[in-house]
Amino acid sequence: MQFIYLHGFASSPQSAKAIYLRDRFAAVHHTLQIPDLNQGDFTQLTLTRQLQQISAQLPADEPVTLIGSSFGGLTAAWLAEQHPQVQQLVLLAPAFAFLSHWLPQLGTEKIQQWQQQRYLMVYHYGEKRSLPLSYEFARDVPQYNDDHLLRPVPTLIIHGIHDEVIPIQVSRDFAKKRSWVQLIEVDSDHALSNVMPETWQAIQTFCQLQ
Repeated sequence: MQFIYLHGFASSPQSAKAIYLRDRFAAVHHTLQIPDLNQGDFTQLTLTRQLQQISAQLPADEPVTLIGSSFGGLTAAWLAEQHPQVQQLVLLAPAFAFLSHWLPQLGTEKIQQWQQQRYLMVYHYGEKRSLPLSYEFARDVPQYNDDHLLRPVPTLIIHGIHDEVIPIQVSRDFAKKRSWVQLIEVDSDHALSNVMPETWQAIQTFCQLQ
């Protein structure tokens, strides 16, 4: 089994969550691969590009567990839908219905400016600075309808009840319609930073890591 971690939007392989999980996997003698979804060009980021990048890296004949955080969780879910070698999913505050929650936080005026000027300045937590993001990002996401995620891949979702970015109700609705999804609700926000030991314990149990 290969284990691959997909970081969140405007994040990086050096995020605190990525490093924490990489170290926990190493402690039980497993390698957690953490590709850089920015590919050195955050400006041209799209969900489609992320899917193409990881699809090209998946082994042809070895089972894979994908662990995805936020937008990386949405990416992981779509990869599992498309690739039979993905046999387990761990989704941390997955960004289902991403645009419907993110765009309203920007506001109508900012969205119109983004559309007209083609680029929006977004704070990138990995780079610790604002970077331009192409409007193609917003155009690309709607072609992926969460309702079409129907492949029965054993899935663990961990989501904070105080999530201010992606409401926990999104994961509740997703799990309710899919018997193969286990949802663990935790006393945390979108970052899950205060519950990482519990998160790791849940991952270890779900993935049967010795």
